[in-house]
Parts: sequence; structure tokens; C-alpha cells
Amino acid sequence: MDNYLEPLQNAKRLLFKIPLAPLLGHRFQPTGFPSLGAATFQTGDGESLLVESAQSMANHLEMTVWDTAGKDVKEELVGLSHVRVTRNGDFLTDTILESHRLNSPYLLEGKDRSFFNTLKDALGVLETGPIDRQRLAEALLKYDVNSLLHGVFLAKKELAGGRLRVARTLSAFIEADNVRVAASGGVKNDHVNPSGDAKTGFGNVPFARDEYTASRITLYVNLDLAQIRGYGFGDAEERLLIVLSLYKLRALTDEGMRLRTACDLRVGSNDIRSTMPAGWALPALEELVPDLKSAIAQCKHRMTVTSVTFEDELKKGKSQDEADLDDNEDDTAK
Repeated sequence: MDNYLEPLQNAKRLLFKIPLAPLLGHRFQPTGFPSLGAATFQTGDGESLLVESAQSMANHLEMTVWDTAGKDVKEELVGLSHVRVTRNGDFLTDTILESHRLNSPYLLEGKDRSFFNTLKDALGVLETGPIDRQRLAEALLKYDVNSLLHGVFLAKKELAGGRLRVARTLSAFIEADNVRVAASGGVKNDHVNPSGDAKTGFGNVPFARDEYTASRITLYVNLDLAQIRGYGFGDAEERLLIVLSLYKLRALTDEGMRLRTACDLRVGSNDIRSTMPAGWALPALEELVPDLKSAIAQCKHRMTVTSVTFEDELKKGKSQDEADLDDNEDDTAK
């Protein structure tokens, strides 16, 4: 076992509280929610703010293993299991990019049922009866190892009645404390026709913007080591999941967190230490990369990269006006 993992052998959780700050200036833009806006709440420090949700942070952590230009995992991570989807011979998407990972409609809802049937056979489950969670974990390891870290909910009724789910093993979120609104705004200028019809994109259009300042911004991270052990794997697989999680966290903090145009955050120090167990130091990428390569090589025989085709018609959903009309016509749809 890698030396830095020895202090974690008896730990149930690995917890971090990592101080962050805006890369430039004092202001930052938090995530916004429909019909809510910024998510503020009261704590002992006054008004606090959810800067980035657990769902969004899972996406950022997943992207640390992805080569956007190459449309594949990074070179040093080749061998990790994932499912690629092609359309007309071209790359379409991947489970690493999909919000629900293996529960992607591009895998489970298409006319091509080959992967769905393969997954169903691998799970070997019925619609009723107890779920074989170890068999589920083994299937996830084989086809999409990231689902073991970031969670998955296989909602198809044909798969154990839609009861197959795994909670996040690696979760994170960002909060800010003692926040205050930094109100600003601007105008979209039309130098040709300043008084044009704004509804069609013409004319000068003023706008307001609420950003925030805070006395403290913190990235909270929780790696559930007990859940990893509960999958029932051997030492090699457990090592892979732990080192991969540490790699994701270190890559995220090293590469910076540009969450939005107006929310670019930096870590206060490269010396990142856990709060539980107290004082455990997060290894540097230079140490993690070779260990992760070794862990992947040891488990490579248990993982596969699967290719799936999706040639279905990409249908458009209903517009909001159409959806509202349907709700008005049929109260049972509410």
C-alpha cells in the first residue's frame, strides 16, 4: 500500500475544509437556481451562501479525468472503464460527460438495446427481491468506474424495478460565510439603433447583476472510505477508488476552479490537509499520477471501455408554453 494511504486504513471518512478566494478582486457569482436565484441561508456567522452545489461539483470532479480536445480520458488515465457513444460514426457523448452517468438516455433509451441487455445480464437482477449490491458494484466497476465515486441511479423498471442506486462516495460543495450583495449592472449597447425593439435583440438593454463578497469561502469535501470498503472489492480495487478520488481532488484544486465567468476561485495554499483524520496531507499530483497508473494497471482486467451507437432521431421537447397548456388542460398531469 502507498505510504500516504496507511493513516487512512482505519478511517471511515476523509474530510476536508479547503479555504478558497476569488482569483481577482473580492466579488464572485454564485450558482443560481430556477425560481430561487442565489441560495442564501442563515448560520451563526450571519448570512451564508451556497456557491456551488454537490451536483455541480460532481461534474467538475469528473471533468478532471477528461481530455476535452481528445474526446477521451487523459493519457495517464487510459484503462479506466467508461462508455463512449457515437452517432453516424462520430463521437456523441460519454458516461463521464453524462449527468447521470450509466443512466444516460443515450445508453438506455435508444433503439439499439445491445448495451442495455449487456448491463441487465451483468446485473442479474429481478424486479423483486433483495438487490445483490456486490454484483451491482462489480458491474459499475466494469463499465463505468466513476459511477462508484459520483453515484448513479438506474431508474429503468426493467433493472430491479428501478431500485438500483449508489450514493456519492466522493462529494463536495462550496459555501461562503458572512456574505454581502455586491450590486452592479451594465447595458447591452446597440450603436446602430439604440431605441430598437429589445424583444428581438435590438436597442440598448440595461441590466442589473448581483454578485457577492464574503469573509470566508470554503470547499467542503467528503470521501466515504467506509462505502468504498463496503463494495466488497479486494485491496487493489479499493486502492484504485481511493487514489482516483485523491487525484480528482488534487487536480481540481491545482487546475483552478473557474465555475462561471464571474466565479473564478483559487485555493489559498497547496498544502491541503484534512480535518478528519486531522492533519492528513493530500499528496501532490506528481506523486498521485504514477500511483494511479499502477492502480489502473492492477485492475485493468476488471474494467472495459465500451462503445455504443445512438442513431435515434433527436426529438425536441415541448416548449414551456406548450407544457403550461398541457397542465391547464389536464390537472392529473400536475
